[in-house]
Amino acid sequence: MPETKSVTTKTRVLVVLMVLFSSVGNILLRKGMTEIGEVSLASPAAMATAFLRTLASGTIWMGIGLLLAFFICYLLVLSWADFSYVMPASAVGYAVVAFLGYAVLHEVVTPLRWAGVAVICLGVLLVGRTPARTTEAN
Repeated sequence: MPETKSVTTKTRVLVVLMVLFSSVGNILLRKGMTEIGEVSLASPAAMATAFLRTLASGTIWMGIGLLLAFFICYLLVLSWADFSYVMPASAVGYAVVAFLGYAVLHEVVTPLRWAGVAVICLGVLLVGRTPARTTEAN
């Protein structure tokens, strides 16, 4: 029984890390692209300039690094828990992104959008109360 508790703790910690890495990584990508400005598809030269500016952006690279960390955590947690647990549990990231969009990017988040985020969080709570693994390990 202690092994099951350990796996559950590992799974929950990795889901939290997944949410944080994904949310902050995506916010950094958005912030970096805002710094670069609108990308014009009018000419190959304009696209090349935007591409080079993107490659030179430290903010973009930090976002990519965090999304890579997210992906590593995602792969690990999928080896420990059912997909039907991992995906809904990680959906709390939608709430984190909405909050970070509001707090960091100064975006307007409407009451209807907050209500939708609350519904998602309620679903996450329901999924979080179920076992992380319902299938036999191979």
